[in-house]
Amino acid sequence: MCQKPTILFFDSGVGGFSVYREVKALLPDNQYLYCFDNGGFPYSEKSEQIITERTLAICRKIDKDYPLDLIVIACNTASTVVLPALREAFNIPIVGTVPAIKPAAEISQTKHIGLLATKGTVKRQYVNDLIQNYASHCVVEKLGSTVLAEIAEQKLRGSSVDLLALNEELKVWRDIDDLDTVILGCTHFPLIKDEIQICLPQVKYFIDPGKAIALRVKKLLENVQVRPIKETKNLIFCTQNFKYELVFQQALSLWGFNELRVLTGIGE
Repeated sequence: MCQKPTILFFDSGVGGFSVYREVKALLPDNQYLYCFDNGGFPYSEKSEQIITERTLAICRKIDKDYPLDLIVIACNTASTVVLPALREAFNIPIVGTVPAIKPAAEISQTKHIGLLATKGTVKRQYVNDLIQNYASHCVVEKLGSTVLAEIAEQKLRGSSVDLLALNEELKVWRDIDDLDTVILGCTHFPLIKDEIQICLPQVKYFIDPGKAIALRVKKLLENVQVRPIKETKNLIFCTQNFKYELVFQQALSLWGFNELRVLTGIGE
């Protein structure tokens, strides 16, 4: 039996699950690893240097013990910073996650669109370039929020979504009647898309890159030479122990994972 490729999804938190689930739905039989750097969460509050150093250290540490065939940086903030360094460090495909500005500009009827992302993502020149290249004919509202990522983390741990806090974060867009398209520019945000829709009822289209990333991964794996690996479990890694760890472990099987492990030695 041919060994399946080993794919690592990396994010500062669990938002990358929104990308992982799309890839796994398309390619159910691969080996999947997921790492959330909760020791560095949220990345939107970190410098570019720290984000790059932590991402490189974590990916190298996992690759040493679990030879990787492809890495998905399932984090918009990290993707705007670390992709060149990762591609220099690894000889395997590296897939980033960037705000889906081009498809949003194409689908919007009013040409008034919103980019909902983290504070780190909305201020990157990379994002400004995407807007200039693909949405210069649109009015683009930008809203950076750390609170929404935290709300999504809480939902995935089984807590109810605080709609009052969510509405407070989004209220600046509430009265923009012709805002018909919103880009979910953080991988956490698709996890609370239904709740965001309640707060922004005028929005017709919510755009995220999950399905497009899944198709990209499938294409790249066609030319990958699968590296031998001793352990074939689907594993989740974190970078420090956390309060809800036991509850989280009990829910792992629902996402297709076998075990949670803590990576040690990842410095600030």
